[in-house]
Amino acid sequence: MPWLYTGRVIREGHGWTDSDGVQHPRNWGIWSDEEKADRGMVWQDEPASFDSRYYWDADTAKSLNDVTETINGESIIMPGLKTVHIAKTKEITNSLLAPTDWYVIRKAERSTAIPSDIASHREAVLDHCDDVIAAISAASDMDAFIALYTNTEDTVAVGNNWPVLGE
Repeated sequence: MPWLYTGRVIREGHGWTDSDGVQHPRNWGIWSDEEKADRGMVWQDEPASFDSRYYWDADTAKSLNDVTETINGESIIMPGLKTVHIAKTKEITNSLLAPTDWYVIRKAERSTAIPSDIASHREAVLDHCDDVIAAISAASDMDAFIALYTNTEDTVAVGNNWPVLGE
């Protein structure tokens, strides 16, 4: 992370002026850490990295389950990761079924059979949706939840392994 002077970032390779009006050269980066500190500069460490899909910051995981908060005397349910991901799973399911929905409508309106490969694909998508929702619901902690969406060298995670028409 950068060096700071009175809270502002001092970029390497750029000159800067301190609060006493002293102009410092653009090669200030060659100064030792002690020289920089003597001139009032402070080093700011990089924040710890974290996966913002699952954590608010490096130390705070998002809630897996819904949380009820009271704001201005009103109870508000904040959806947890399980609720959010179950909704996303249903959206994915709908988007995968949408291109073949017309077969179902055609069957209902005209009694025309749905081709077996289309019926099999639709069934596989719906079964996979059920499997993903069951896995999300069963996740007991953050590591188990993250594993649902983390591919390994050998396998595709259940949350990422959707059926593809024609395969």
